[in-house]
Amino acid sequence: MFATVARTGSFSAAARELHCTQPAISQQMRALERQVGGPLFVRTGRGLNLTEAGRILAERGAALLDELAATHQQISAIATHDIGTIRICAFPSATVSLVPAAAAILAEERPHLRLELVEEEPPDSFALLRRGAADLLISFSYEGEPQDEAAVAGMLRVPLLREPMALLVPVGHRLAGRGSVSLAETETERWIAGCPRCRHALDQACAEAGFTPDITCSTDDNLAIQSLVSAGLGVALVPRLVLSFLRHPGLTTVDVEACAHRQTALYTWPDLIRLPIVRATVDALITASQRPDV
Repeated sequence: MFATVARTGSFSAAARELHCTQPAISQQMRALERQVGGPLFVRTGRGLNLTEAGRILAERGAALLDELAATHQQISAIATHDIGTIRICAFPSATVSLVPAAAAILAEERPHLRLELVEEEPPDSFALLRRGAADLLISFSYEGEPQDEAAVAGMLRVPLLREPMALLVPVGHRLAGRGSVSLAETETERWIAGCPRCRHALDQACAEAGFTPDITCSTDDNLAIQSLVSAGLGVALVPRLVLSFLRHPGLTTVDVEACAHRQTALYTWPDLIRLPIVRATVDALITASQRPDV
């Protein structure tokens, strides 16, 4: 209202342009003057002139209104079209398998959409989503593992994968070439363990098989696990998703019988899923998770 009064030079002209009454304009301008602490207009005959305070507000206000209009335009584009950036937080093996496959789908369908990737293991990754540092979170859990309800409170969960576990062994190992093995058959093996959550799952699985694993090394680097196993320093229990980027020629895998699966899921906020670009990214991740090569 102030910008219109300043441009037209009168309350009545501003009222006509804004399709409201002159008393309504007058009331709002008095309220604005009380807020800024002084007069903004001086009456000169039938018109109005700006005071020094009014002139400054008019100059700065025009820039603010332009910026607000540009901001509104950008927000509308993000909300209704495919222009914007989606921030995805994922654990390492999803970052090199699920996310690239989904990104390829999005590149064809929504070429203006940009992705920002952050790598973090659960449960720490949930804090990133909760404080707004990510829009989508890809996390995992093992069957039988208790869920931290406080960490996921209010979030929307979308299941992506249920992965069987595999035994990673060097080529030439005594168990290599077997169709499947029971975990009890690995009791005498040395082990390479993964991240703390994966190590806990290994301990739990071995305990159910009746032994405690002899863990010689732990690392959350999947490529390091592959190299350590290939060097003969131990075997490893890995989810099938890891095998999508298994490239080491000195390794082979064997299925493990009656072993708990790993579950991979996507988390976001219910309000965010209503945005078309977020919905499109979720759909792309679902499609990628269903591909046989992931």
